[in-house]
Amino acid sequence: MARTDHRSGARRWRSGSVAAVVLAVVLAGCASTTGGTGAATSDTIPPAAFHDTTGLTSTTVSLGNVSTLIGGLFKGAAVGTQAYADYVNASGGIDGRKLVVDSSDDGYSGPNNKQETEAAVARDFAMVGSFSLQDNFGGQILAQNPSVPNVTVPLDQATNQLPNSFSPQPAAAGWQLGPLQYFKTMFPDKVTKTGVLIANQPSSVEKWLGEKAAMDHLGYHVIYSDEFSIAQSDFNQNVIAMKDAGVRILFLEEMPANYASAVVKALTQQDFHPVVVFGPSTYNNTLIPASGGAAATDGDYLQQADSLFLGGDASSIPAVKTFLTWVGRADPGFSPDLFTLFGWMSAELFTQALKAAGPDPTRGSVLQALRQIHSFNGGNIEATADPASKSPSTCYLIAQVVNGQFQRLDDPPISGPTGGYRCDQPYYYASGT
Repeated sequence: MARTDHRSGARRWRSGSVAAVVLAVVLAGCASTTGGTGAATSDTIPPAAFHDTTGLTSTTVSLGNVSTLIGGLFKGAAVGTQAYADYVNASGGIDGRKLVVDSSDDGYSGPNNKQETEAAVARDFAMVGSFSLQDNFGGQILAQNPSVPNVTVPLDQATNQLPNSFSPQPAAAGWQLGPLQYFKTMFPDKVTKTGVLIANQPSSVEKWLGEKAAMDHLGYHVIYSDEFSIAQSDFNQNVIAMKDAGVRILFLEEMPANYASAVVKALTQQDFHPVVVFGPSTYNNTLIPASGGAAATDGDYLQQADSLFLGGDASSIPAVKTFLTWVGRADPGFSPDLFTLFGWMSAELFTQALKAAGPDPTRGSVLQALRQIHSFNGGNIEATADPASKSPSTCYLIAQVVNGQFQRLDDPPISGPTGGYRCDQPYYYASGT
């Protein structure tokens, strides 16, 4: 059972802030960068870590998870972590030990995040699946405790670079060239008239610089780019400006679903129909219905380094079906999202290292095992990445909305050597981003 600790910050929460924070954190998550690869293997594991069994008993392994649960904001991170723990425990755990998720809520407060992380480090074996915009506060504690494994998708760059931090989806400054090359090949005349919308958040602007560098590298010409406020809900003026400018392809990859659907509504209202490209943060069960259904979205594209984990790949990738089944058991009625997948994959990556550490694991032996995992895809639920070297995947998929449903398009067979992902271009590492 998970222990959920709701702090006083919850009483100060205002529901109107949820959408704004979702936008900020999604963009921050996409924008987390590393200064290069190999950081995880460059430092020596503290010798004391190989004798440290904090949070470990003969029958349990306690996993700390500090996420923003208030308002249901990143509830998915805790649910996904718990769901994977339940899945493992149903088969007897690891070497007879059950995984116990020790979940706490930072209340969208930096000091709370630091306090909860400090408490978790003192009682739990590892930090697993946490997700919060305030993780830079907890990152200070993890920096002071290099013996503690931190297996999460960090948002804070400094936390991401810690030698005890490992992500199932490593990020780096730059952009995947594959999807951009795909659309350039499909629409050579349209990419010379590209439009983008960028949230006026530092993390979003930083990530846009990486994508812009990759676009420039491939010969794209961006004729419209504008920043929007996290409080914005009407995009008609942006759409009118794009229409007047002659935009022919519009990239909305980093927008959460509620913002992207508002843009699609504006496109419909203005009778303007450029090629639309969605990304992982827009991939959500609410996107298509909130945009106006199939009539408004059919023909739009999706590019991401994850499978169609909301159900589209459930019949062909067993890990997707397993993910959805156990999320449904962990929290019946809960609609999974990207953060749920992050929690699930983080728990799976940790469990892989725990198994490799043997029947008598220590924090040190688990860290040692994590440093050996150079290939991870969660059973093909995501494209293969290199957690040990903090190297992002170069592979991706392309999907398109057909009759109101996302369907794979032009991807190789899932039964093939790349697991259904396109792996035809390198990752573009941008300097100065």
